[in-house]
Amino acid sequence: MRKSRFGEEQIIAVLREHDAGVKTADLCRKHGISDATLYN
Repeated sequence: MRKSRFGEEQIIAVLREHDAGVKTADLCRKHGISDATLYN
């Protein structure tokens, strides 16, 4: 398994932002991740 550069809390925060309605493209740009990473 690969080591994540984000902690569990950071991942949860990003997913909560997504659930709150922030657009995927904006969220990925803000956090420096790809769409594929977000959906994984």
